[in-house]
Amino acid sequence: MKIFKEHDFGGVTGWELGWSPVGRPMMTTICYRVGPILIDTGPPHMRQTVLEMSARERLEAVLLTHYHEDHSGNAAAIRQRTGLPVFGGEQTADKLSRPYSIFPYQHLMWGANSPVAVDIFPGVFTVGGYRFEAHHTPGHSRDHTVYLDPDRGWLFSGDLYLSDQIKYFRADEHIDQQIASLRKVLALDFDALFCGHHPRPTDGKRYILRKLKYLEDFCGKVTDLADKGMDAAAIMKALQLKEQRMIKWICFGNVSMKNMVRSAMKNAA
Repeated sequence: MKIFKEHDFGGVTGWELGWSPVGRPMMTTICYRVGPILIDTGPPHMRQTVLEMSARERLEAVLLTHYHEDHSGNAAAIRQRTGLPVFGGEQTADKLSRPYSIFPYQHLMWGANSPVAVDIFPGVFTVGGYRFEAHHTPGHSRDHTVYLDPDRGWLFSGDLYLSDQIKYFRADEHIDQQIASLRKVLALDFDALFCGHHPRPTDGKRYILRKLKYLEDFCGKVTDLADKGMDAAAIMKALQLKEQRMIKWICFGNVSMKNMVRSAMKNAA
């Protein structure tokens, strides 16, 4: 089953994309068109739809928030088909310069990336009357970058936000880095939070603050228990944290609540 929905946020268009071999997709991803700029490119399984939409628009550039397949999955195809420049952070460019291995669930949900030449984002980028600043915000991935339009108060946040209270981490996520990145973003001047999965068109800082408080509280509680000698399983039991077993099973443990606990435990003395 394929999902494609177009959302009008007033000056910003969101393309919501999802794919599943059976039934509704477990999750969808939103890439955003702002004037002649496309921010993120959706999953490879939705390549034909994205190419058709890209051909319909008068695009001049693509910006990538990070390398994950549901965000950068069609960058290579767009660049090959249209010749458009693809911009991202230095670490994103390095990661996407060559093939890399992914888990079976990533193949199933999104599909595999193709290598693409990514131009390093120049720090401040102006095209078609729009001006963007890039801010490195690691934690969800080491290359994660958000893009701010300071003139309009729009923040394109990739996977920095996701939700107020997330329920699991990938094994390579770092809670301390996410907390630092959320604090960094709160210092920026924006109102609209264009998340890659759950957009908040108004009052975006309030949602960032909610997630920051949740992660800080979570990290503090886990650290206190880890300092008392508890392991991850004991901490989950003490805090009554529920594992989404189906998610953990499908993802071979690469995505789980226990990963989030383990990340917080690394901050223990």
